[in-house]
Amino acid sequence: MNMSGKMLLIAALLAGTAGPVAAKKEKEAQPAAQGSSAEPDNPYPSTYKPYPGRPTVIRNATIFDGEGGRIDGGVVFLNEGRIVAIGGPDTPIPADIAVFDGTGKYVTPGVIDIHSHLGVYASPGVDALSDGNEMTSPVTPHVWAEHSIWPQDPGFGRALAHGGVTTLQILPGSGNLFGGRSVTVKNVPARTQQGMKFPGAPYGLKMACGENPKRVYGAKGREPSTRMGNMAVDRQTWIKAREYQKKRAAGKDQTRDLGMETLADVLEGKILVHNHCYRADEMANVIDMSKEFGYKITAFHHAVESYKIADLLRENGICSAMWGDWYGFKMEAYDGIKENVPLVQQAGACAIVHSDDQDGIQRLNQEAAKALGAGRRMGINISDEVAWTWLAINPAKAMGIADQTGSLKVGKMADVVLWNGNPFSTYTRPEKVWIDGALMYDSGNPKLRPVSDFELGQIGAGDVK
Repeated sequence: MNMSGKMLLIAALLAGTAGPVAAKKEKEAQPAAQGSSAEPDNPYPSTYKPYPGRPTVIRNATIFDGEGGRIDGGVVFLNEGRIVAIGGPDTPIPADIAVFDGTGKYVTPGVIDIHSHLGVYASPGVDALSDGNEMTSPVTPHVWAEHSIWPQDPGFGRALAHGGVTTLQILPGSGNLFGGRSVTVKNVPARTQQGMKFPGAPYGLKMACGENPKRVYGAKGREPSTRMGNMAVDRQTWIKAREYQKKRAAGKDQTRDLGMETLADVLEGKILVHNHCYRADEMANVIDMSKEFGYKITAFHHAVESYKIADLLRENGICSAMWGDWYGFKMEAYDGIKENVPLVQQAGACAIVHSDDQDGIQRLNQEAAKALGAGRRMGINISDEVAWTWLAINPAKAMGIADQTGSLKVGKMADVVLWNGNPFSTYTRPEKVWIDGALMYDSGNPKLRPVSDFELGQIGAGDVK
């Protein structure tokens, strides 16, 4: 695009007249339609509305665009909740808008955590707030994580302020083979979970293999109590789901079954499968099972042995959501290595760094840095800007939201972090965080530091620490 073309685009967006963006917003605002069957199409719709923002420019910053690109001395324009323009130092800057100098600083897309339990295992960590595992049956696809989310969890604000996290997927726990539906949320204060719910994001199905389900139900003297029991119960359940799905597709009357509705949607590609799985052999078994029943695995989570089957994951288009260096805390995590993430990246597979932890979510940039450093020490030279894909476009792809967020591209949501240094440094922290173009956190402004309702009135509540 030439200079005059850029100025026309910027002027149109500043005036709020850009057709495609305005049309998309209007489409998103339409009420959810009801299906023709007794099964409602969208019974718990998102009520999320972006906080008000203003036209904003960040200039003279080092930019990681989230897809592996880098711009030195770059410029980013935000307006109407979207990325208006991104480019080098010669990118035109309109007059009379907020301008932030990024000299010596870095700009990235907001961090996306594909594996979080904030809200369902809320802080403080007491039994009354432990709502992530419905361990009454190994098969609980009928439960939805969103119905456990406590929006007042102080962890949301800490993830924003300390970690630059703008979007996260909240999953049920891993005690069951079929744990239930996950939900994707924007990391903003809201009275209800629906006020945080990411518009248009597909649901996920949390599944688990390995030690957790067999330990939980083996201790109860119930099936499954072995890994072969895990697979058998999984397969029996998918057989039932396939029968339910076929009847539904044929329009045959049948009693509503919340669990089967979820699994039928998986079989039809409407819900994405996120599978808690550590060992390489078990991941291979699960891949074969997905082919037996015709569904797609979007990502293996934790996946400490992904490096052993990175080629298999690449060939099947499956992402691995991994820790930087957390391993060895149980037998199925025994063979984890610090080079797991870079080895998956080197093999051409989809690598993601995730948290699974209320503290880890506050330093995902450091978790990615540890993996990056481990790779470089073994001779895998991955650039900083490519490594940032582990926290940006890759989780966005696995969560089905890459068309809306996960990178700094014109037209995408303005989910942006200005870091006070290289984000892979232990000493670097977010300076400012925008979500949909609204400044939600400013380290220099006490009025823009997130405090949940639960914290109000408590000692030190006004100072996030």
